[in-house]
Amino acid sequence: MTRRQEEPSQRILARLLHLHPKLIDLSLGRMERLMKVLGNPEARLPPVLHVAGTNGKGSTIAYLEAMLRAGACRVDAYISPHLVHFNERIRLDGASISETRLAALLAECEAANDGAPITFFEITTAAAFLAYARSAADFLLLEVGLGGRLDATNVVLRPALCAITPVSIDHTQYLGDSLAGIAAEKAGILKPGVPAIIAEQAGEAARVIAARAAELNAPLLRHGREWHVRAAGAGLLYEGTSGRYEFPLPALAGRHQLANAGIAIAALEALGAGTFSQAAVAEGLRAARWPGRLQQVVAPSLPAGWELWLDGGHNEAAGRALAAALSWSDKPLHLIVGMLNSKPPADFLRPLAALSTSLTGVAIPDAAASLRPEAICQAAAGLGLASRPAENVRSALDRLSREEAPGRILICGSLYLVGDVLAGLEEEGGTPRAHA
Repeated sequence: MTRRQEEPSQRILARLLHLHPKLIDLSLGRMERLMKVLGNPEARLPPVLHVAGTNGKGSTIAYLEAMLRAGACRVDAYISPHLVHFNERIRLDGASISETRLAALLAECEAANDGAPITFFEITTAAAFLAYARSAADFLLLEVGLGGRLDATNVVLRPALCAITPVSIDHTQYLGDSLAGIAAEKAGILKPGVPAIIAEQAGEAARVIAARAAELNAPLLRHGREWHVRAAGAGLLYEGTSGRYEFPLPALAGRHQLANAGIAIAALEALGAGTFSQAAVAEGLRAARWPGRLQQVVAPSLPAGWELWLDGGHNEAAGRALAAALSWSDKPLHLIVGMLNSKPPADFLRPLAALSTSLTGVAIPDAAASLRPEAICQAAAGLGLASRPAENVRSALDRLSREEAPGRILICGSLYLVGDVLAGLEEEGGTPRAHA
C-alpha cells in the first residue's frame, strides 16, 4: 500500500470527519440513535471484556488476546488510536479487518446515519460493532476510547467482564482535572452484577471505583487485595482467587507490564475454568505484541551501533513507567519528543530527565494541535536537560548519529508521532525487533 488516502475506506473516513463540528464530544445519544437505525448490533456482540483506564489499556488487551487465542478461542478486538492504518482498530480473529470489508461497513454506517451529526469515533465504532455482531468470535475485547461513562463503547449494556487499568490525570479538557472526577468517568463502564478487574489505584481513585461498584453490586477483583502479581526470579508469580501460579515474564518491555499482565490473568481467572488455562496464559505472556509501546525497531538509515526505540506514552504516569523501564546504563539515552499541545510536557519529561543525555523537540506531522518543538525544549531545559529543536524526526536522527557516539534513541510523547515513524519505516523496509 503506497498511498493509503487512495483506498475507498480512506475517502469515506475523510467524509466522516466532517459530520460533527467537534472531533470529541462525549455523549451516548448520537450513538444510541445510530445503533437503533442499524438494528442494535451492540446487543448481538460476542461476550465483551470492556477495558477502561488511563494507561495500559492496549497492553492489557494485547495480553488478553494472546492468552485467549493460545487457548484456542476466536477473539475480536477494538483498539484506538491506530498507528499506521485505520484497519488496525478493528481486529477480527487476530488480524486487522480487510480494506474491502472495512469500506463496506463504513459505507453502510454512512448511509444509515444519513448526514446526522455524529463524531468520527462514534460512527467508526458503529462500523466496528457491525463487524463484531456478524463475527463468530468467542470473545470481544473492547477498549474505551476516552473516559468511559459517555464513551461510544459504553452502549454495551451487559459485558461479560469489565476492567479498569491505572487511572491518572489526563484528558482534563474532557474529563476534568481531579483524580476523583476522572475515576468516576472510568467507573462509568461498570455494570450491575458484572465482575470488574481493577488495577492498583491511587487512594482517591480506588475509593471512587469501589463506591460505584458497591452501588451496582458489581464484584471487585482488585490488585493488591483479591489478586497479586510480582516478579519472582526469572518469572512472574500470580496469586488469585483460585490459587498461586508461576508464569514466564511478559514479552512486552517495562516493569509496568507485570501489572498489565496481571490484569489479563485476573480477567481470565474471573471468567472461569473454560478460559483460565495455565498453558495458554504462559504462551500468551510470551506471544503478546503491542506496537509503539517501548518497541525496538530497526531503521535502515541509522548507522551501526545505534538502537532505536518507540513509545507512545504522553502523560505523567507514562513518563514514570518509562523511567522505571529505562534502567540501561551501558549507552547514553537521547530523547526525540513530539507532543500535543493539550499535554504539559514537563509532567511527562520530569521522570525521564535525569536518565537522558539530550532531548530533541519535534512537531507531530500533520497535527494542527502539535506542541511547538521550542516549547518542548523549553520544558526540558527547565528540568536541566540539554535540548534543541529539529525540523522533523529524520533530521533529528541524522544530527544525533552524526554528532554523538552510538547510543539509544527513544522517540516518544505521542502515539501519533510513533505512528508516523512506523509508517516511514514501513516504506523504508525497516522492521520491528522482538521484545527482550
